[in-house]
Amino acid sequence: MINDLFASGFSPLLIVLSGTAGAGKDSVIRRMRERDVPFEFVVTATSRPPRPGEKNGQDYLFLSVGEFQAMIRNNELLEHAVVYNQHKGIPKKPVLAALSSGRDVLLRVDVQGAATIRQQYPQAVTVFLCASSQEELTRRLLRRGADSADQVALRLRTALEEMNRVPEFDYRVINADGGLDEAVDAMTAILRAEHSRAVPRKAIA
Repeated sequence: MINDLFASGFSPLLIVLSGTAGAGKDSVIRRMRERDVPFEFVVTATSRPPRPGEKNGQDYLFLSVGEFQAMIRNNELLEHAVVYNQHKGIPKKPVLAALSSGRDVLLRVDVQGAATIRQQYPQAVTVFLCASSQEELTRRLLRRGADSADQVALRLRTALEEMNRVPEFDYRVINADGGLDEAVDAMTAILRAEHSRAVPRKAIA
């Protein structure tokens, strides 16, 4: 028994970072990278056009609707859904390859996607990121300037509905305005705690 404990080794984590639009998921991931937190980030595929400054394959995998539907037909997505009238999904192959090689994998997904992944991989670590208040979230969505007024209204309505699903997640992290480093501190503490579990999670069999 003791020898088994010493030989258990490192078990890679499948980390699902979700939350409302405007919660700051991209900012948290960017700061984690700047701090050299070790993880493999698998970008989301989407049918929406790039926003200013976004790079294909780095921020998202930008596909046409036809290309996205082909990935669905070929069972190449870990999960997929239509969110804000746009297709989004996680490519399956790079996720499984990274986990098989022993690397932690971080996914940025919407709340629907998090529920799908939780069903397929119940040992995934799920984190819900949110703003500190509804007023703060509204300001962020308006500040983006990349969405129409109708899109902003849709995102806000959806965000308020998604907040009711926080209890489905393992952790909640608040990303307040000016508090990005505190949110990243919380994320790294979660990873440290998960890797210190007496019985490690097994993301894959």
